[in-house]
Amino acid sequence: MAKPDNTRLYTFQDWLTWEGSWELINGKAYNMSPAPTSLHQFIVGELHFSLRNFFQNRQCYVFVAPFDVFFSESESYDTPDQVVQSDLSVVCSREQISKNGCHGAPSLIIEVLSPSTALKDFNEKFNLYEKYGVSEYWIVDPGNQTVHVYALEDGCFKNRSLFIEKETIQSVLYPDLSIPLDALFKLQ
Repeated sequence: MAKPDNTRLYTFQDWLTWEGSWELINGKAYNMSPAPTSLHQFIVGELHFSLRNFFQNRQCYVFVAPFDVFFSESESYDTPDQVVQSDLSVVCSREQISKNGCHGAPSLIIEVLSPSTALKDFNEKFNLYEKYGVSEYWIVDPGNQTVHVYALEDGCFKNRSLFIEKETIQSVLYPDLSIPLDALFKLQ
């Protein structure tokens, strides 16, 4: 089993040979270890609980990392172009779910920042999710206790909201979905 480095570009076939948990974005390998902090996992747990409660009777499925999301230019998922492990993915089309993960854009993706992933989440993943049609993208910033909510409009993340301090996160795609910010950051 090969271990990738950052001096070359890789393919899905390469990704299949790697040990551990890796993302493949624009041919670059991103190692998903070490494990996230306790605060990161607490926030993911709180969000997962809220999302599961909200979506339980709505024909949508909530997945928590590690869960592979595959993106493909050709819509052939035998050899996808990109593989990511979002912290949380909401998939509202049962046909997208395979035994290995999700084929194509989930309706909602949430990333919780950590010092090692912040640039990737705001840049590479932001552009990737926009390109492949993720309808809504949340970036949770534990350091600043904020949540950025981006909604896709005409193929671009145009609608942007920033939630701070004791505000309540409000989804654009699901107007009835709201989560109090103070519940996410009460561990700090």
